[in-house]
Amino acid sequence: MTTAVELTVDLVQRDSITPDDKGCQERLVEELAPVGFTPEWMPFAEVKNLWLRKGTQAPLVVFAGHTDVVPTGPIERWETPPFSATIKDGKLYGRGASDMKAGVAAFTIACREFVEEHPNHKGSLALLITSDEEGPSINGTVKVCETLKARGEQLDYCIVGEPSSSKVFGDTIKNGRRGSLTGDLTIKGKQGHVAYPEKVRNPIHLGAAAIAELVATEWDNGNDYFPATTFQISNYHAGTGATNVVPGAAKIVFNFRFSTASTPDSLKQRVHAILDKHNLDYELVWTLGGEPFLTESGILTRMMQEAIFEETGVQAELSTTGGTSDGRFIAKICPQILEFGTTNASIHQVNEHVVVDEVTKLKDIYKRLLVKLLT
Repeated sequence: MTTAVELTVDLVQRDSITPDDKGCQERLVEELAPVGFTPEWMPFAEVKNLWLRKGTQAPLVVFAGHTDVVPTGPIERWETPPFSATIKDGKLYGRGASDMKAGVAAFTIACREFVEEHPNHKGSLALLITSDEEGPSINGTVKVCETLKARGEQLDYCIVGEPSSSKVFGDTIKNGRRGSLTGDLTIKGKQGHVAYPEKVRNPIHLGAAAIAELVATEWDNGNDYFPATTFQISNYHAGTGATNVVPGAAKIVFNFRFSTASTPDSLKQRVHAILDKHNLDYELVWTLGGEPFLTESGILTRMMQEAIFEETGVQAELSTTGGTSDGRFIAKICPQILEFGTTNASIHQVNEHVVVDEVTKLKDIYKRLLVKLLT
């Protein structure tokens, strides 16, 4: 039978750059259909999505993940071809090895082995897989969740196989994520010659005090589960390229990573208040990338911590740090959701890799968790 490492190799060898799946999802069906899983394909636009379920009874335990990967970057900087899945010195190298084909392979084999060893288990099992997590994330998991909600399917527990471990495998479980709110700000001025400042309105100068206040503002203090909300400017564009021309506009892109201590509306209101206080002529377009979500300590977090400790001897900590994930969509239809996977030191980097032993251990942790939840 296929091992988790062998399946990881197979998946990594497929150059499934967003939104291409390159047959990865069919490969998962090949592993699980023989033990009773029924595939349902949910394509939206160019994105391939898979809902693979066994059983109809509660509780329903779902593993979620993505088969798409980010581009390789300069191939000449890779020590081995990025889709060769080369194993060297106990590590498996390849784009997507850690983020997150190892996780997908591990929970697929864990589900197969669990069903083979516990054919009369209670409840149901499912996989929710997309090829759109690393891209726009508009035709992937979010659409699948909307479909499941519309037909009344109830998810009880969900484990996302993202690489959550930080310094040591097993040290971190993500039990939530911060929200993401982006502002695209245009400060309007009047273009003209730098030698005639009385005839211009310099948007860079006009916006300086407001920007300084935005940067210095304490938006909230966080809470027991989340750090304080942060504000960061990611882009600032102004000027024509000439040294003697005052620009007519300055364009600024900023982002909030916010905790449950703030809301999108409260952040928007405070930003507008600061900009208005400084009498700016501006336009501001908002994009909500995702709401914060949280699974407080309970059955799922406790059982996952126990499974990790029993397999590795590591006491996992709960964390809400890091960027967004598809968990933000699943949290709207599932009361208990967490993320756990391999170490994430090399994700999205040249020479991305996963420690081979971690793949097998991860599979065993997932299987141990299923025993706790469904037997």
